[in-house]
Amino acid sequence: MGAENLSFRYRLEQEQPRLGPGGVTRGASVHQFPASTGIAGVSMRLAPGGMREMHWHANAAEWAYVIAGSCRTTILHPDGGSASDTFGPGDVWYFPRGWGHSIQGLGPDECHFILIFDNGDFSEDHTFSVTDWLSRTPAAVVAQSLGIGMDEVAQLPKQEVYFAKGPVPNNSSTFATARQEAELVSMHRYPLHAQQPRRVPGGGTQRTVTVKEFPISTTMAGSLLEIEPGAMRELHWHPNADEWQYYISGSAEMSVFLAEGQVVTENFEAGDVGYAPMGAGHYILNTGSDVLRVLIGFNNGHYQANDLSAWLGTNPLDVLATNLGLPSDLAAKLPRHENFMVPARSS
Repeated sequence: MGAENLSFRYRLEQEQPRLGPGGVTRGASVHQFPASTGIAGVSMRLAPGGMREMHWHANAAEWAYVIAGSCRTTILHPDGGSASDTFGPGDVWYFPRGWGHSIQGLGPDECHFILIFDNGDFSEDHTFSVTDWLSRTPAAVVAQSLGIGMDEVAQLPKQEVYFAKGPVPNNSSTFATARQEAELVSMHRYPLHAQQPRRVPGGGTQRTVTVKEFPISTTMAGSLLEIEPGAMRELHWHPNADEWQYYISGSAEMSVFLAEGQVVTENFEAGDVGYAPMGAGHYILNTGSDVLRVLIGFNNGHYQANDLSAWLGTNPLDVLATNLGLPSDLAAKLPRHENFMVPARSS
């Protein structure tokens, strides 16, 4: 598909959802969103007690950000250990590829979270679910493996459950308490919203989590941008990762520069997804009257960005004047330091 026909926006929250007991999910891989070759994403909502069943992903790691509500995850470590963690708004989790896990809403309200995967060809529909596995395995084998009788095997689900609805976990009950060997409770959780942000007066804020702050997240990093009305995340590119964006609130314009005279400009609103390929120049401009909130995922554990202002500022003025064909006095007006975010233009 040529760049002139390629869209870097996908209307994720307008997609027909997959529904189940206690759960709603919408997802986009490269098959629904052709521009997004390196990253896939899912918007999922769980009712109190609603569970995304025990499953694992064979071809992607999972990075998540909780927008609203609270949930509990359980995860099996390959060494036989386990962990159970509780997440609230602004929290991030990371599960390496192939690690078995589940997610359950804790209430009292619906839990909404965004899942980002470091493989554009990933599909939430194509995961390895425990009920799908057991229901497709000979009953005698299941009975022998689990140490139960054939009549008890008959009580197991006959097909994949995907979403299950149960009681809200009661942590004071031993029935809902994590196993005692689950000692690494905080290994998979990072409280991103509790982080002191990078601030630009009149521009906005950025909170970023990388493998440095969140050691288990070796293949993915993430940012939360809050951009003031009329302000923008300046022209920049990422040399080491693709960028996947989920627009939480507000409205925006984003333009992707693909070289050879090709630029694609899109307009976004809450619930939309954007994508900027590795190395492609882009910006994010708040076109609304409210603060723009954008969640960004990168398919690299390390965050790197080359900002245009920083690049210009490191060059001698004669280089800028010659390259851009400007008189020296105008070249001197160009940025001499990194802006990162730029406030709204004065009228």
